[in-house]
Amino acid sequence: MQCAGHCHYLPVKSKIKPSLALHETDMTFSASRPIAVFVALLLALLAFTELGTRKLADPDEGRYSEIAREMAMSNDFITPRLNALKYFEKPPLQYWATAISFKVFGESEFSARLYIFLCALGCVLLIGYTAARLYGGEAGVYVALTLVGAWYFTVFTQIVTLDVGLTFWMTMGVCGFMIAQSVQNDASRRRWMLIAWTGMAGAVLSKGLIGIVFPSAAIFFYCLTQRDWRLLAKLEWFYGLALFFVITVPWHVAVSLQNPEFPQFYFVHEHFERFLTASHRRGAPWWSFAALAVLGLMPWGLALFPAISNGWRNAAFRISKTNGTTFAPVKFALIFSGFVLLFFSLSSSKLPGYILPIMPFLALAIGLYFKNVPSKTMAWLILPTLPLALAGIFAVWRDTGSSQMMMAGLGVWAFAVAIACVMLMRHKKLLALQTMAVAMTVMIMLIARGVDTTIPNKITVATAEAIKKYLTPETRLYAIKIYDQSLPFNLKRTMTLVEYVDEFEMGQKAEPTKHIASINDLPASWNAPGAAIAIIQPTGADELTALGLNFEIIYQDQRRVAIRKL
Repeated sequence: MQCAGHCHYLPVKSKIKPSLALHETDMTFSASRPIAVFVALLLALLAFTELGTRKLADPDEGRYSEIAREMAMSNDFITPRLNALKYFEKPPLQYWATAISFKVFGESEFSARLYIFLCALGCVLLIGYTAARLYGGEAGVYVALTLVGAWYFTVFTQIVTLDVGLTFWMTMGVCGFMIAQSVQNDASRRRWMLIAWTGMAGAVLSKGLIGIVFPSAAIFFYCLTQRDWRLLAKLEWFYGLALFFVITVPWHVAVSLQNPEFPQFYFVHEHFERFLTASHRRGAPWWSFAALAVLGLMPWGLALFPAISNGWRNAAFRISKTNGTTFAPVKFALIFSGFVLLFFSLSSSKLPGYILPIMPFLALAIGLYFKNVPSKTMAWLILPTLPLALAGIFAVWRDTGSSQMMMAGLGVWAFAVAIACVMLMRHKKLLALQTMAVAMTVMIMLIARGVDTTIPNKITVATAEAIKKYLTPETRLYAIKIYDQSLPFNLKRTMTLVEYVDEFEMGQKAEPTKHIASINDLPASWNAPGAAIAIIQPTGADELTALGLNFEIIYQDQRRVAIRKL
């Protein structure tokens, strides 16, 4: 087995019987290589074709797609805007990419999700390549399939959220660093470190300072656990920092010059206050992310614990270099994952996507563990997820409001677990992994389609279609005490907010003429010449009538009512 730069491995006593190891790894991998390539192409095709099948859901998909749409329309790539108001909660890399996608492919659900899909695919390729480079081609296949088979990661490949982009750039940074520290040649190490610095810069432009904080903390704690600080001299500080600043500084300077309110809001409010306070109302128990990490890795969740122990202690994963030093990539990946998990567990603001960046590295540990353990051990670790899938099917069946697609998706999971366990009992580990990876992709596709029919209140397509019948370029649009994130995207128009603040507080303070602070000030604007349409809460009609507004209802559902000026 070879690694980058022909590194040398420290000797380790294998716990696998030689005959079994040959039967389950070398022969199976060689025979299954064409199948593995086919499965990879099939998975990519399945996920790719799903990008445009579902409408955007609130809040994240609507919010981030609308920011990119407004950026593409205005050609202002410096100041992000949401519903025409300045919006500085996050940096712009994903907005840039999606705006370009809109310009090239047009404004659609497909083009809104394209960058997300490419980032998710990039994560699989990066972590698979890193495992192959460090521990051989077979290891790369095991790790890549393990990541695809983790339902929590796969579901995010179909959702417009900033966490997938962050995960891609963070994976590039950490993988670049791990390869750089594993090669023998200084020129090669320099190239890979510059790739690592590029990944960290992309992570900063994706979601802020955590892009540099997380890898830096992992390096510090790795050196601390190893009691060896010589690694710090191999980070290419001069060229690396220069590259990092060239990528990250221009936008931060430009947006600050154009918007004096940006530095305080972005660096203080969105970084420090978000971590230290519950001002964003996103609290959860401190242990929630640890539980989510285990559940999110299903059907591999139970393998996480022995995989962590194996990755931390197994000397076979340490790379010995000619200068007498060693580097343990899996141990470093686990330290990185542990720090990210601890950081967000201590944070006062918690959202499910926050821990997505650790998924590729937990998949690295689990995939390498699967490669080396007997098939029957692997079978006993995934078998307990079968009753979990069956319980999900029963719960969906009991809920009359659930979609048959969701039941079918869970059925695919249950069937695949049973088939995979049979394969494992026959010592076909790689085929079992491929089966689960395909099954998880299909399951997510089916459930995602089913979700469209179960959360109509989060889909604004019907509302938009009703409004478009009366909408002209001159029609004024209002959102009164309610705001649906995807509605402006579906209408291709922004709306004037009326007595609605939430995440728009900074933007409204910066540009107070672009909203109506009190509903009592609405009549003057509503009664001005010209057509007007508004979205109100189901209980809001009486209040508007009391203000003397004349209107008719043109659409109504459980969450919102659309009215038109008479």
